[in-house]
Amino acid sequence: MYQIGDQVVHPLHGAGQVVDIVERTIDGVCTTYYALTFARDETQLFIPLESCGKLGVRPVCSRDEAEAFVRGLEHITCGADKSWNQRYRENMLHLRSGDLNEVAQVVKSLAARDRERGLSTGEKKMLASARQILESELCAALGRSPEAVAAIIDQHLCI
Repeated sequence: MYQIGDQVVHPLHGAGQVVDIVERTIDGVCTTYYALTFARDETQLFIPLESCGKLGVRPVCSRDEAEAFVRGLEHITCGADKSWNQRYRENMLHLRSGDLNEVAQVVKSLAARDRERGLSTGEKKMLASARQILESELCAALGRSPEAVAAIIDQHLCI
């Protein structure tokens, strides 16, 4: 169970913070929720306590894990060249996994494709979202600014 003030990662929203634990009654059923806020867009998200694991909500990685991840970024490979809809589906699966390596693979693959051929509007949005997810967790884990983390990602992923 998370406590108020804990930093967590939601697979599709990135790093955020537990700002409250509230009980709400909906259709006569009382459920306890985590209230999460995300620095990127000041969104507040309410997630039922019992659904956190299923949704992939997890604690932010440690500083040591983040530093090891950054050192290994150069070894992230690009995904295979496939049709637009296959790429989109696979990339969404990678993002939903919440795994930093898989999110980095999406960023690297889409950035490489953008340099070579350009991206569709949907893929441009996905690239921006994947970068934000990656940057937000690394900012929280490393205690660095978004600009510094963006520069690290660009350098190590050769973007």
